[in-house]
Amino acid sequence: MKKKCVLVTGASRGIGRAIALAFAKNGYHVFLNCNHSITELDKVREEIEAMPKGSCDMVVGDVGNPKSVDEMFKRIYKKCDALDVLVNNAGIAHIGLITDMSDKEWARMLDTNLSSVFYCCRAVAPEMVSKKSGKIINISSMWGTCGASCEVAYSASKGAVNSFTKALAKELAPSNIQVNAIACGCIDTAMNQCFSAKERIALEEEIP
Repeated sequence: MKKKCVLVTGASRGIGRAIALAFAKNGYHVFLNCNHSITELDKVREEIEAMPKGSCDMVVGDVGNPKSVDEMFKRIYKKCDALDVLVNNAGIAHIGLITDMSDKEWARMLDTNLSSVFYCCRAVAPEMVSKKSGKIINISSMWGTCGASCEVAYSASKGAVNSFTKALAKELAPSNIQVNAIACGCIDTAMNQCFSAKERIALEEEIP
């Protein structure tokens, strides 16, 4: 494939959808990933394919599961030799007291928000290193830096993503691969629709 290629995880809506559409508009072949929102992901596919020279593939799978990630990358590497860009965007939120959070909810948060980044970076690194080129972008959050009350697990996962990014950037820099994280503030997406108008204003006031 002559086009540059990008994988965007969690691309069915919100930030991931916007990122996928932006890459498509800039001439990339986009691999679209999600785990559950397949109908929404298919709509993103339709939007991209409606663009002049827009091209994409859907690679449905759970990026928090290493076996699923392996299968995804087998499909991706049948279409391209190596990804030019990996965007680790898939993530979930959990709002509540730490005393009310179950072991299962904690594990799911870490699998989706943190382990997914590790699995996808591990899968993409060998080919990027081989060609001495590539970019990895991890979508983090300001809560990973300053923490959020009643979002302990989410804040912990994003703080870990920030540390992971700094370490991997040093590891891959000699191979001309850039690794960065974007610590988003409060974005008006479906994830934040649970907040009342008053809560949304309070959140906006906390944004640095």
